[in-house]
Amino acid sequence: MEAEARNGKRVRVLIAILGLDQHETGALAVSAILRDAGVEVIYLGRFASPESVAAAAVEESADVVGISCHSWEYIHYLDDLLRALERGGERIPLMIGGSVISPSDKALLLEKGVSAVFGAGTSSGDIVATVRKLAGAFGS
Repeated sequence: MEAEARNGKRVRVLIAILGLDQHETGALAVSAILRDAGVEVIYLGRFASPESVAAAAVEESADVVGISCHSWEYIHYLDDLLRALERGGERIPLMIGGSVISPSDKALLLEKGVSAVFGAGTSSGDIVATVRKLAGAFGS
């Protein structure tokens, strides 16, 4: 079954890793989970900047942006990334996931405006359901 956004088109998710974080196993695993669920995944890869993530998300008409993190660099880039994703009058929902996210980090991320946060051990079903919900709620 294909995952569809509110407007009936296939859900598109951009996955990236910010800064110098080189651990992409989680990003590749989530990409595969989403593809298996019928989501179209655009994999930007490692060493992305907030500006390159936002530009690719707009260019690719992404419904959701997912950032994988295995180091704490994402905290450094978060404000810039959220600002970049809100330019042009549209807001693209942002998910962050990774093994280093503590409960206090999760609370901070959500407070700052991140749409969803996944820590280690999150089920595939929860990830897919959240992507579908975010794509439908924001409906790009």
